[in-house]
Amino acid sequence: MSKKNTRILLVDDEEIVRESLSGWLEKDGYTIGTAPDGLAGVKAVEEGRWSILLVDLKMPGIDGLEVLRRVKEKSPETAVVIMTAYATIDTAVNAMKLGAFDYIVKPFDPEEVSLLVEKIVAQQALVRENVILRKALKREYRFHDLVTKSPAMQGTLELARTAARSPSTILVLGESGTGKELLARAIHAESPRHDKPFVAMSCASLTETLLESELFGYEKGSFTGANGRREGKFAAASGGTLFLDEIGDISPKLQLDLLRVLEERRVTRVGGTESMPVDVRIIAATNRDLSKAIAEGRFREDLFYRLNVITLTLAPLRDRKEDIPLLVDILLEQLAVEMKKPVEGVSPEGMALLLAHSWPGNVRELRNVLERGVVVSTGPLLLPGDLGLTLRGEEVPSHPASLAEIERQHIAAVLKNTGGNVSQAARILDIDRVTLYSKIHKFGLKRADDGVFEPA
Repeated sequence: MSKKNTRILLVDDEEIVRESLSGWLEKDGYTIGTAPDGLAGVKAVEEGRWSILLVDLKMPGIDGLEVLRRVKEKSPETAVVIMTAYATIDTAVNAMKLGAFDYIVKPFDPEEVSLLVEKIVAQQALVRENVILRKALKREYRFHDLVTKSPAMQGTLELARTAARSPSTILVLGESGTGKELLARAIHAESPRHDKPFVAMSCASLTETLLESELFGYEKGSFTGANGRREGKFAAASGGTLFLDEIGDISPKLQLDLLRVLEERRVTRVGGTESMPVDVRIIAATNRDLSKAIAEGRFREDLFYRLNVITLTLAPLRDRKEDIPLLVDILLEQLAVEMKKPVEGVSPEGMALLLAHSWPGNVRELRNVLERGVVVSTGPLLLPGDLGLTLRGEEVPSHPASLAEIERQHIAAVLKNTGGNVSQAARILDIDRVTLYSKIHKFGLKRADDGVFEPA
């Protein structure tokens, strides 16, 4: 964004302050607006978009902190700087807790104001760039609702794209929670059948009799409670895709019935004698080891070969942990909308905890953990305590760190995450800047050339 497109609103009841600030910042090339009091400032924000607000702390009507609170509710992306002649630690802490970018003390040096505004503009540009890059990354690594940076998983999704264009039967293998139904829906959406029904059926949730009637339909009077004819899932999916989840759990009789349907492309309702043609694309899925089940006589080998035309294997999350940050971004976006509670992301310490977890429940478990975090969080970032995760015994480091070392690592991680912005880091850590500077000195953290603090 050019300086001309950076709109700065000056909110101060002293005309001389508004005029001097306007002159300085207009000379720097920014577009400036002014408001003589807090209410006028809030109204200006409601009527238009502003990149930065410079707000006086003491004003008649509503003070600068109230303006800050209202502006952050209306326009959270707008950077607000509090101007005050009464600088105290309490004032700074309150301003930071309400979301101020920084505060400056009157009377101020024009160069100080210019440097602060440049810093804000640079950070806002970086945030916009990160948003654009994240969207581009999601497009690059996305297959409908599935995302991955894992080379092995990308190979699976590429094969899925190719297979989607064919009429072939597909077998999806993977642990519970890896996204087998999501993959099946993506294949259907990419197939020539995308405008026809997608019907999903879990083969593990019903008894043999109920599953048979659900799949093939039934005639009136074929069993107790069959008060009329009913079409089954094969008929419901006519022209489209039938997804049979947990196919490894079906009984030997249903295995034979399904084999016959796959060979003849015809179904017969339970209690009926007439077979009817079906035009469906079958996608089957299981978390079972079908080769082992065949060897033990629990699954028909001929049915396996009928289903195993194209096999797609979804890796467990523990084997593709490079996907966790990408999945966290997407899942938090979804949860923020569903739960009407905006969350900016996960703290560095929270992300470290997510990366260390073994994820036996895979992506489904990750979503549940993040949903819990969104519910209990009180700030813009999910903290380790919000996630409700504890490391398993085998994941505990062999040389536990001291409390001071954990604090040093935590402060360094937050400073790195904020790009060395002490004010923002202090806000996240819920301490004032003076205390943070004291801890930076205590732990020997030095600012590098790129602005990020590193151990000396």
